[in-house]
Amino acid sequence: MSPYDVARLAAALRAEVRGAVGDDARTRALYATDGSNYRAVPDLVVVPADVEDLATAVTITATAGAPVTMRGGGTSMAGNAIGGVVIDGSRHVNRILALDPQARTAVVEPGVVLTHLLAAARPHGLTFGADPSSGSRATLGGMIANNACGAHSVAWGTTADNLRAIEVLLADGTYLSLDTPSGQDDPGVRRTAAAERPGRVGQLHRALQEFVDRNELAIRRRFGQFTRQISGYPLHRLLPEHGYDVARLLCGTEGGFAATLRATVQLTPLPVAKVLCVLGFNDSIASADCVPVVLRHGPLTMESINAELLARLPAEVRDAADLPPGTAWLLVELGADDVPSAVRTARAMLEDLRDSGVAVTAELVTDTGHQAVLWRCRKDAAGLATRRADGAEAWGGWEDAAVPPARLGDYLRGLDELLARHGLSGASYGHFGEGCMHMRIDFDLLSERGLATYRAFIEQAADLVVSLGGSVSGEHGDGRARGELLGRMYGADGLALLAEAKRIWDPTGVLNPGAVVDPPPFDADIRHDGPAHTRQLLTVFAYGNDNRDFAQAQRRCVGIGNCRQTSGGVMCPSYQVTRDELHSTRGRAHLLWEMLEGTLVRNGWRSTEVRDGLDLCLSCKGCLSDCPVNVDMATYKAEFTHHHFAGRPWARPRSHWSMGWLPLWARLASGPAARTAGRLASTSAARKLGGIADEREVPSFARQSFTDWFGARSPVAGRKRVLLWPDTFTNYLTPEVGKAAVAVLADAGFEVVLPERPVCCGLTWISTGQLTIARRVLRRSLAVLEPHLAAGTPIVGLEPSCAAALRHDAPDLLGDDALAAKAARSTYTFAQVLREFAPDWEPPRVDGQALVQTHCHQHAVLGFDAERALMAAAGIDADVPDSGCCGLAGNFGFERDHYDVSMAVGERVLLPAVRAADPATAILADGFSCRTQIAQATTRRPQHLAELLANALIDQGPD
Repeated sequence: MSPYDVARLAAALRAEVRGAVGDDARTRALYATDGSNYRAVPDLVVVPADVEDLATAVTITATAGAPVTMRGGGTSMAGNAIGGVVIDGSRHVNRILALDPQARTAVVEPGVVLTHLLAAARPHGLTFGADPSSGSRATLGGMIANNACGAHSVAWGTTADNLRAIEVLLADGTYLSLDTPSGQDDPGVRRTAAAERPGRVGQLHRALQEFVDRNELAIRRRFGQFTRQISGYPLHRLLPEHGYDVARLLCGTEGGFAATLRATVQLTPLPVAKVLCVLGFNDSIASADCVPVVLRHGPLTMESINAELLARLPAEVRDAADLPPGTAWLLVELGADDVPSAVRTARAMLEDLRDSGVAVTAELVTDTGHQAVLWRCRKDAAGLATRRADGAEAWGGWEDAAVPPARLGDYLRGLDELLARHGLSGASYGHFGEGCMHMRIDFDLLSERGLATYRAFIEQAADLVVSLGGSVSGEHGDGRARGELLGRMYGADGLALLAEAKRIWDPTGVLNPGAVVDPPPFDADIRHDGPAHTRQLLTVFAYGNDNRDFAQAQRRCVGIGNCRQTSGGVMCPSYQVTRDELHSTRGRAHLLWEMLEGTLVRNGWRSTEVRDGLDLCLSCKGCLSDCPVNVDMATYKAEFTHHHFAGRPWARPRSHWSMGWLPLWARLASGPAARTAGRLASTSAARKLGGIADEREVPSFARQSFTDWFGARSPVAGRKRVLLWPDTFTNYLTPEVGKAAVAVLADAGFEVVLPERPVCCGLTWISTGQLTIARRVLRRSLAVLEPHLAAGTPIVGLEPSCAAALRHDAPDLLGDDALAAKAARSTYTFAQVLREFAPDWEPPRVDGQALVQTHCHQHAVLGFDAERALMAAAGIDADVPDSGCCGLAGNFGFERDHYDVSMAVGERVLLPAVRAADPATAILADGFSCRTQIAQATTRRPQHLAELLANALIDQGPD
């Protein structure tokens, strides 16, 4: 490709495009990788304001001779959305323009996320047939480019099968509108009408028709041989038997022919009833051999998982899945007009399997909640597979091949032999109903020898697939990962066909060059094979789960983009309101990785790009649990912040001194000084000095601390001693929570004690990156706890963030400290200690409704099952909305520059739900931050669960 003037192009784009045009290091770093193993730093990044802006950006870029890379959610696992001039349509070009339930169609812009379309279609009993597991962040434009498939394609087809019309822009600015043929269309008439169109459009059609007529036999023999032949271009769509379907030809061309502007897609009726049949086998090969038998019964989907993946799931998910005996499983979904009919189909399938002699165990699941758990096991596989059960890293690169379903067993046998030959292992999962298997393999992508093994294995695996009549890509596209392998699959004459088709559509070769035609070597530009992996940084946190290596911790993020979802969960609160890649967990991880690389983001720990990228991280820890590979951005932010300001205390934000040192100020301000301290803290000067937002009400300090109250009471004996952790929030701001907890614990038969001297978990210093102080505070507190830990006394945490700090942060911050490890094992939430150590205690009856906000740190670290069980036992009908973070998040929501984002996060779900709740409904939130956000943004007074139960004890009176 000819060189071009990047600065001149940037100026031209800024003059004509209304959206953002970025050429700075931070922006380019954010888009240097996707969900693949590759890194290609873009020259420019354009985020168009709307579809017209997108068209302008494409035309100007292509005219300048620059490579145009269209990007949606950036979830590509093949490296086909990086490099050149990246045009990101996901942020603003994302409207559902029309949805017609009668016609069962929707008109969408390319940036529409699949789950948003599904949510719009669901009330009409409709869905979109192609449903990849990345649907919570994958865009329709990207799905069209890759011809995405998903779990239900065995019944409902690929994206191409569900396309009805498409509007695209060619590299020269030509607009083209195409529809798919109906059953009544005459292919000859369609061809003639297309060829007679004026200008560039007619010229394009005439060239395509001449091309297909000249190569009809070769195209028919090589392309479209089975449904998952995704590699290359779908040239068979031009054949007469497919109705000269130019619209569907564009599906799977990876942005190499044209840029999608709009698409009309077909919607599929949802089955009235669905059952899930879980089949257990001795191994994956046995499960593959049964595929033809299962297919005879018309399943909606047939998905595989195995024991290796199951071992990486959280224990509570594994237990809830309750899989039948086996080491490999197929999830077979069957639909019908009612549940009994679906059950009959499932039983007929099971009979057929038994008659075929297959050794299989089975469980028929009709409960939708149980089905959801099982589907979570499968959907989390892409992320879970990136780490082996022993913590070793595993990668994509050979995660997408497909063979005709009848040959799947042969493929798995051959693949096992190849893995053994090269000393590799992999966790597999996939769409067995269509012969497509995904896997992550423990390639060594960090050394020259490892890369040589990688190349040898991939070449031999490609030959195996081709020998079985398969496709090196069965869903994800070719891109950088498989483009080089197309010669093995199609031969030299097949490659010539692909190249000629590319020239017809894109004569100057500017649209996503190298994705299919003239690709780079598949072992070039591996993102892990750079300076980053050899940098051994001296860190404060231990990173025990990452071989004590900060670089390995950053490699956890493989770019699959779960953090870009906006339809629920905790991760990532700031992204859910800004929709900016910079504010996703993935974006922040990419910046940290680029900091380690040092070629684009420089200055190491002093990097302003990383500092600004981390600025809107709420340290909610949502990624620790919601990210399948447990990226821990809160810890990384604390680590970076510590080093960034090391030796420069004057450069720290003022809030680090006011709220970071809250335990000290609270201790000084409580008691007799509380009223004066409260008045001073509320003044404009104090807010400005402390970096506190003017809109925030500063919480009042207690006239009597919880520890002072406790010291003045008479001791109460009990059957089991527990140590109540007097966190700063409970002790100095809401002592009523501590008093309530003491009452409930005493009623449950516990003897409650407090530490003999002041203690603190160090949370506020950790979250503000003042780690030296945090370690000192933690060690001093653990010394106070030592006799209690030696006696086996459970620690009860009332504030979830403090309990989570003891459970998760302290061991990592103090490394091999035995006391920290013991304290982590001994720490329980209020509900957990009641369930664990007083299982026979009956809580007081509350018998009412409650709207419950789960603290982010509890969600991520501690779990919420005990709280659910305790509320149910107390007769509390709990509504726990999928609200994610409350938005306050400790010091974050109080900080002057974060108030607007804090409120936007709260207003997404939680605050409207609280305002809409019936006045008789209790509002429960165990976290101080959550209660503060609710109290300051609504008229309701939220309570800790301990308060609600304590009040019920008073109401029911003595026995």
